[in-house]
Amino acid sequence: MFKKVENESKNHSISSVNKHNSHQRKGFPAPAKVVLQPVPSSNVTIAQKVEGSESSKVAIVDLGKSCELRFGSYCLWLQEHKEDIKDSVVKRLKDQLFVARAYFPSIAKLPSQEKLSRELRQNIQDFERVLSESSKDADLPPQIGKKLQKMEASIAKAKSFPVDCNNVYKKLSQILDLTEDEANFHMKQSAFLYKVAVQTMPKSLHCLSLRLTVDYFTSPSSDMQVPLSEKYLDPTLRHLVIFSKNILASSVVINSTIMHAKESQNLVFHVLTDQENYFAMKLWYFKNAYKDATVQVLNVEDLDLGYHDKASLLPLSLSEEFRVSFHGMNNMSIPKTRTEYISIFSNSHYILPELFPSLKKIVVLDDDVVVQQDLSALWSLSMGGKVNGAVHFCSVRLGQLQSYLGENSLDKNSCAWMSGLNLIDLARWRELKLTETYRRLVQESDIGEQSIEAAALRASLLTFQDLILGLDGEWVLSGLGHHYGLDSQAIRKAAVLHYNGNMKPWLEMGIPQYKNYWRKFLNLEDQILSVCNVNP
Repeated sequence: MFKKVENESKNHSISSVNKHNSHQRKGFPAPAKVVLQPVPSSNVTIAQKVEGSESSKVAIVDLGKSCELRFGSYCLWLQEHKEDIKDSVVKRLKDQLFVARAYFPSIAKLPSQEKLSRELRQNIQDFERVLSESSKDADLPPQIGKKLQKMEASIAKAKSFPVDCNNVYKKLSQILDLTEDEANFHMKQSAFLYKVAVQTMPKSLHCLSLRLTVDYFTSPSSDMQVPLSEKYLDPTLRHLVIFSKNILASSVVINSTIMHAKESQNLVFHVLTDQENYFAMKLWYFKNAYKDATVQVLNVEDLDLGYHDKASLLPLSLSEEFRVSFHGMNNMSIPKTRTEYISIFSNSHYILPELFPSLKKIVVLDDDVVVQQDLSALWSLSMGGKVNGAVHFCSVRLGQLQSYLGENSLDKNSCAWMSGLNLIDLARWRELKLTETYRRLVQESDIGEQSIEAAALRASLLTFQDLILGLDGEWVLSGLGHHYGLDSQAIRKAAVLHYNGNMKPWLEMGIPQYKNYWRKFLNLEDQILSVCNVNP
């Protein structure tokens, strides 16, 4: 089932996908079980962000796939940030103390081993006193090495005598249980802090939004008069739509696009945001020029599209990200887990045909992408009756998601598709009434059985069934927000880099080796960025 969980915990979840051509293979057999979960957006409020709780308990902490099932991308981050064990001598003292305690009762019952019994008791008391006074290696007394040798020698002697195995087993089981409990506690605590870090807007970006909002309302109204541009509705120009609540992220998308565009004067960007960020966005794009491109900022929560149910527009939702885990057996009947990440259209994307009634073709960009090449070739592509030009992600096929999509006529071997860079034929969309189809499919979903995000996933995949135009894999490289091992040559060749996943480039938790591809499109010398200490 679907459950909103911060750590992306549980058996299944979907988020960003590493889309590599090596992943696009044919006829991937469906494993025995598929588990799917939405990955919470980093743009939700604190209250929403911490609602999720880690679900199923696992006895032993595993930094492999079982960890990723429970805690999601935190485990990927953890593997890259392993620290050397600290205070190893203290830990060694504790281990030996437990072993000595396990053998002592049995040795004490042997009349012939009274000397060894006194020796063990004395060593146990010495260790207890040292550990009560020292919690770090630096605090240990100078003679601790000799005490360790004495304890090791006593334990070695104790092991040479016949003892009550049941008592030793109970004692050693106790230390195992305590160690597992402690490890699980620290894992959950660390995963929660990671969750807060990746889902909380950085203080500097919050400062930027607040300052711009204040400046907007304190500026003379005459200075903020932006004439309505005829370019906004001109179908002969190239229109790009960005859904965003993040000023810097949307700015990087636009800046990287126009920096590689051959004809920036033909580009019109439509930034769709929410009420909270609208005025800050409006002032930012009023004060900053992007060559000859035109930028329009729209408040999605204040649009009047004639809906009877205006709640269908609220609140603004960005592309939904999910983590998908496949459970099965390998050729040797050993359990095997495979985890993939995908992103897909949200509820807000389905207002586009009505929002831009005069436009026939647009490009939709997520706000966590960086453009590295001219995109003008997209508008010359023949859609062939298709509606959505997207990169296929064939590591996840629709047949593998059938338990979530339900019984229908879908092609089970069809690949899932990705948001990030999408070429949309709005004319064909309107002709096929796909928005109505999507809303009907959402209403038909049993929300009591699954989350709203899961219903949106099902509705989106079914709405665009047989209507996806597969773009060449080199158009987009996904996974820069969760995958540490992407090929550097593939990164340089990709037209668009997609930072899908939790580790966004504007966060401290972002993957360091990918940050510069994003950061170089910021003007860090801007005064307001300096005031707010914006330095991703």
